[in-house]
Amino acid sequence: MNIQSLLEASARKHSHLCPRQILGVRIGLRGIAILGLKPEEIARKRLLIIAETDGCFIDGLIAATGCDFGHRTLRVEDYGKVAATFVDTKTERCVRIAPTLDVRENASSYAPDEPRHYFAQLKAYQIMPDEEMMMVQEVNLNMDIAQIVSRPGARANCDGCGEEIINQRETHQNGLILCHFCAHGGYYAPKFYTPAPLAITQYGKGVSDSHPDINVLTAPVELNLLQEATHLERLILRNCSG
Repeated sequence: MNIQSLLEASARKHSHLCPRQILGVRIGLRGIAILGLKPEEIARKRLLIIAETDGCFIDGLIAATGCDFGHRTLRVEDYGKVAATFVDTKTERCVRIAPTLDVRENASSYAPDEPRHYFAQLKAYQIMPDEEMMMVQEVNLNMDIAQIVSRPGARANCDGCGEEIINQRETHQNGLILCHFCAHGGYYAPKFYTPAPLAITQYGKGVSDSHPDINVLTAPVELNLLQEATHLERLILRNCSG
């Protein structure tokens, strides 16, 4: 297959062409071929790709497959690896594809006149045979495919922060509907909790009428004052305000 048009599409998106984009295109095409999916099936969101890094590699995957974040057919589990798992959401067959461990070293064999490693990879990755370039592994996901895909229109409101949760990403704890941050913490830490009330079992200044066993703190509080509180104790529970 002539991949030049796909490489050009990736380069336009990325502003230049690099070896990882070529890997993304080649791995994307290999994943589609192994699963035997047709373009119209991919357009109907039958293919889900879980990539293990972001950046250049992703642009190549998008160019080759048409999967993207906006259509929720591309996800990133950032392991810092140039690899991707291709999921047939109908049959639930999953294949993980990654470059062979010696792909960089072997590139020189396919571009013997190019002493610069980067440019040797640019040339070689376009022509290397699949079996010399990629490792393919049948895998099972450790998560439910239906849960990943979710369903259109699914919405809930977090009992902690009050924010809307879509795509069935809520957690149920102790009779409460919670977002991921309120249930488990997240990638950020607010300097202040400003909404009220803040339900804290030990550190509050007042008692909720609806939950007498929970003290409620309504004023903004610096988090360093609550270092000994558990995350659940620091939840902003709107239903505790009475």
